[in-house]
Amino acid sequence: MALFERLRKIFGIYAAQIQAFNILKAGKWSILFVLIGIIAGLGSIVFHSLCELGSHYFMDMMAGYRPPLATGEQHLLHPTSTLFNRWVLLFLPALGGLVSGFLVYQFAPEAEGHGTDAAIDAYHNKKGLIRGRIPIIKTIASAITLTTGGSGGREGPIAQIGAGFGSFLATRLKMSDRERRIMLAAGIGAGIGSIFRAPLAGALFASEVLYRDPDFESEVIIPAGISSVIAYCIFCMVFGWGSLFETPPDMVFENPLELGPYIVLAFVLAVAGVLYIKTFYGITGAFRSLRLPNHIKPAIGGLCTGLIGFFLPYTLAFGYGYVQLALFNAPEMTITALFLLAIGKILTTSFSIGSGGSGGVFGPSVVIGGAMGGVVGKLFHQVIPGIVTHPESFIVVGMAGFFTAVSNTPISTIIFVSEMTDSYQLLLPSLFVCSIAYVLTSPWSIYRKQVKSRAASPAHAGEFMVDILQMIKVQDLKHLVKKVEGIPQNMPFVDFKYFFSRTKQHYFPVMDENSRMVGIFSSTDIRGVLFAPEIEHLVVMKDIANSDVVTTNMTEDLNTVLQKFTIKNIDSLPVVQADDPGILMGMLSRRDVIAFYNRQIERLRGNQMV
Repeated sequence: MALFERLRKIFGIYAAQIQAFNILKAGKWSILFVLIGIIAGLGSIVFHSLCELGSHYFMDMMAGYRPPLATGEQHLLHPTSTLFNRWVLLFLPALGGLVSGFLVYQFAPEAEGHGTDAAIDAYHNKKGLIRGRIPIIKTIASAITLTTGGSGGREGPIAQIGAGFGSFLATRLKMSDRERRIMLAAGIGAGIGSIFRAPLAGALFASEVLYRDPDFESEVIIPAGISSVIAYCIFCMVFGWGSLFETPPDMVFENPLELGPYIVLAFVLAVAGVLYIKTFYGITGAFRSLRLPNHIKPAIGGLCTGLIGFFLPYTLAFGYGYVQLALFNAPEMTITALFLLAIGKILTTSFSIGSGGSGGVFGPSVVIGGAMGGVVGKLFHQVIPGIVTHPESFIVVGMAGFFTAVSNTPISTIIFVSEMTDSYQLLLPSLFVCSIAYVLTSPWSIYRKQVKSRAASPAHAGEFMVDILQMIKVQDLKHLVKKVEGIPQNMPFVDFKYFFSRTKQHYFPVMDENSRMVGIFSSTDIRGVLFAPEIEHLVVMKDIANSDVVTTNMTEDLNTVLQKFTIKNIDSLPVVQADDPGILMGMLSRRDVIAFYNRQIERLRGNQMV
């Protein structure tokens, strides 16, 4: 009884130490993720402020262009009284592109384009490493690009700010590559979740955007959630709480017949999404092929953007205010205006970012999707007003469906739009449209650095193969274990020569008088005797056999079996009884194991597709 009590006390002390260690470890990680959230939130404040100040001094003061704002946006400075001047607006994006191009290509060429793709690439292919200067250069260059009329979004720069700090912190603390990747992804979620006021979506987006298939980086969701909430709170403490967009309260889904128009919307968004991707990368490729200094190219792209903006000013900069006007059915947001907004935004974004400028692609996608949704909704409202009673609903669903079509992130996008609009009444049609749009456009993505799935990511190289191999036992390959003839240990080599001439075996178990395996040799091991006839009458088979036999049994997994094949560089293993290694059951070949593994992979893939 005393012994039992002593053991109980020892176990209690040990359990308390384990619990204390786990709590300490969890506390350490929580502090790190909170710190990432703080930096990402402050970065969002700085970047948002730079964008507001830049818009005031460049577009407002110089060109007299004052686009409307979404409900959740606000001016830091009072608008000026400068008269609108299209000619200034024509050349202003080129000026911004020139300055932005110089900063990027002089100090951090990796900062060109849309930053989310660069963060995805760092996660998969660069062990989560991001150079410390990149977030700084990305912030300044993007602010200049976007506030001089360039079309782009805020999410790319702020994603790199958060990701860059997460990577920097992990490197400084000498953390592993896996831990650095997690902290990088947490920074992505924190940055995007804060600046779009969508913390839940930011966390989900950080884990979903990494892959082209509907897959999640599960170990990222909780860290990104912690960081995203902290960043969101810090950002909203400065710029106010609430959603980015305000929506009419009567937008609800009540009529199943409305699913018909939503199907049409899904197809329209899929076509527009592919057009956006093809246009974006077509223009990107054209600029990369130009034999000009790289820092000049964003200026040329800015000039093309300004030319479009000369005729369609509302396609410049962010454009969220025009979506806000459309949500409340403003008279100026006609079907024609919305269609031109969508097509013009595709072109201005492609020229602004594809030429080497700096900015994100999610923001423009929200505007393009909302505009196309408004076009479809208004058209159906004119034809079947009894079914499509609220065409503004199509704007919200269009935002979600279009970005799903171009990014392959259906789940996080639905939550994104719901949080950005503070409207959860349209979750059902959003899910419906996003699902269709995803299926139609899954071969394409605006994020080219996405990999197919976790199994295809260099960040998880070898993990899934080992997991699958450990699930399979030798017992599952029992039908592939081949019976072989044993060789008596006292058989003269002369007699074996006759046996060898009529068999196709390559490995030969050596048996004692009780039919127990005591050794093994291969066809390679007999070469020395085979070509030395002067000694073959003196040799018996136990002289050739290797007594240190590497075996397997029915309870071992294939990962262990393949390791044995590799370590000894052998092509076949004796399968013995688990409780008696002297009893031979047969031989298992490396070729059969690999073929079985490949069939299992194909079967699993087939089940995933069903």
